[in-house]
Amino acid sequence: MRRFLSAPLLALVSAVAFAQAPRPNIVFILADDLGYGELGCYGEKLITTPHLDRLAAEGMRFTQFYAGCTVCAPSRSVLMTGQHMGHTRVRGNAGRADPAAQTLQADDVTVAQVLRDAGYVTALVGKWGLGLEHDSGEPRAQGFSEYFGFLNQTHAHNHFPDFLWRNGEKVLLPNVVTPVGNVPGVGYATKRVVYANDLFFDEARDFMTRHRAQPFFLYLSLTTPHANNEAARILGDGNEVPDHAAYDNQPWNDSQKNHAAMISRMDAGVGAVMARLKELGLDDRTLVIFTSDNGPHREGGPNYAPEFFTASGPLRGIKRDLWDGGVRVPFIARWTGKIKAGAQSAQVGYFGDYMATFAELTGAKPPANLDSLSLVPTLLSRGPQATHDYLYWEFYEGGTSQSVLLGDRWKGLRLKAVSAPITLYDLVADLGERTDVAAQHPDVVTRIAEIMRTAHVDNDHWKIPLGR
Repeated sequence: MRRFLSAPLLALVSAVAFAQAPRPNIVFILADDLGYGELGCYGEKLITTPHLDRLAAEGMRFTQFYAGCTVCAPSRSVLMTGQHMGHTRVRGNAGRADPAAQTLQADDVTVAQVLRDAGYVTALVGKWGLGLEHDSGEPRAQGFSEYFGFLNQTHAHNHFPDFLWRNGEKVLLPNVVTPVGNVPGVGYATKRVVYANDLFFDEARDFMTRHRAQPFFLYLSLTTPHANNEAARILGDGNEVPDHAAYDNQPWNDSQKNHAAMISRMDAGVGAVMARLKELGLDDRTLVIFTSDNGPHREGGPNYAPEFFTASGPLRGIKRDLWDGGVRVPFIARWTGKIKAGAQSAQVGYFGDYMATFAELTGAKPPANLDSLSLVPTLLSRGPQATHDYLYWEFYEGGTSQSVLLGDRWKGLRLKAVSAPITLYDLVADLGERTDVAAQHPDVVTRIAEIMRTAHVDNDHWKIPLGR
């Protein structure tokens, strides 16, 4: 006679089997200023991204996933700490005026530290932006076994730098740079020999090869398609790339061609990383994630406009906006044999969720006081998925702005001043956030106002006068 397990027992057996399975490697690939709509699998029509489109076809594509913030450093702080913008250490791009405000401290616990403590070898390759060499925020002090790339995020504007950092040591490169300002390395190259992101993809493949026999966490933090702001300001085009050969025949200006080429070159690099995983026999033992740190930029110069490529897709806003176009980002997850191929998820999540997700996948112990939910039930299609009551953002440029998302529907924004009125949008009916419905839903506005008041906790550098 055939016997069948009850649903609860079957779930228990599945969970035990999962816990006993080999722990996955994690390759986390972060693009810089890539918009929600700039990949073919998210609707892009002009820029070719076959490798990332294939990644989505072989894995899961999320449609309502959010960055930690609408600019670089705070978004990465949320990613590293598993805490939202009202709690995380770094809450703005403050490096030039106040470096300490953009530096993780010794008592911060990062996802890299959690995974290293669980026996993973951990590496940062690419852009950091949360601390400089030999201070409390340096990657080795924040859980990374090794690192190679940019520490200062303004230095990272230059795609043809004359030096990078490796484990606290300066690595000189053959590019010749004209300096701009007084931050070392910031400027633009007058002699272009090596492209930083090419080096990063080479380093990523080398790291996986060297550590193929042990579980690893690779944070591959790219600087494309971020513009070189200094080159854009002085030369008129900051979309730096070795060539735009793939788009030579397009009737576009050079800046638009360069931007497209940056994304396609990044796509090819991702393809090379995936090929190396297969060569090493790690394909079915590795979770690969691809996402972006915030929405698309407008900083490539006067001849570049993100609207040309519909960079935000159907969303309103770009980088430095709290509209969804500034914070909703692509999120693709692939793990052969574990994540269903061709899957799509409308599950709401954000950068802070990676902490709980990676901890569950690896058996690591996360710190307390997180704003983080594991996405493992959604990724692996097992068990009920916990959901956020709300997501919360702050932004400090041009005044203090706040934003709250309730569930998957109600989006409230208070822009430029904490005394400003709250506008409200129904994302289900109004994805482009065009119609303010605050007057029709005063109860929702009241709830959002209370979250804006309580979700923020001051730290030494980031304060909001909320009238407590």
